[in-house]
Amino acid sequence: MKPTASPAGLANLGPLAQLRAGRLPERLLRLLAGLWLYGLAIALMIEGAIGASPWDVFHLGVARHVPMSFGMVMIIAAAGVLLAWIPLRQMPGLGTVANTLLLGPFADLNLALLGTPEGLPLRCAYLLAGVTACAIATAMYIGAQLGPGPRDGLMTGLARRTGWSIRRVRTVIEVAVLAVGVMLGGTAGVGTLVFAFGVGPLTQYFLRYLVVRLEAAPAADGLTGEAR
Repeated sequence: MKPTASPAGLANLGPLAQLRAGRLPERLLRLLAGLWLYGLAIALMIEGAIGASPWDVFHLGVARHVPMSFGMVMIIAAAGVLLAWIPLRQMPGLGTVANTLLLGPFADLNLALLGTPEGLPLRCAYLLAGVTACAIATAMYIGAQLGPGPRDGLMTGLARRTGWSIRRVRTVIEVAVLAVGVMLGGTAGVGTLVFAFGVGPLTQYFLRYLVVRLEAAPAADGLTGEAR
């Protein structure tokens, strides 16, 4: 029996079924590569200094008030988001755990390697490269079909429980975290708008090419997962 799949080729599998669905070494490699690239994308947008993504505005704002690195704030925030999965009855997969634990350190590493560019043209190039890299990275780690990231799972879980569209739920969440981040001193700007309007269509485009196609579903494990 084949897995139920979205038009993008994403199967709706539970955590154990995700591990049994075949091509696991390739999928693990894609997951790790996607998370590293996502860390680079975050660093590019932050160092470009013309506006980070809404969630990263929040992380930057929190980092101004606590003795933690940006990446550590990301880990703590992701763990907090996972707690919200409990009443939503979301089940984390291996990809969810990897996203929670690795994305922050990858962001810190790339922030340490990158410098802030001089001049607006280069800063804009950093922003555009960051948004594009973020879309590719998201398509890679979601396309590995090992479970959504904490924030993606919150979005899909709320959409399922409230009956709202994914777009509406995502907008509400990101406007809320952006507002809190700005109040805490996080850096928002034109780049934040570019990210908000650009990353979704780009991710959808790259998903066509980066989803790992699963040939057959394993025996059901009784747990269902969601992917953006």
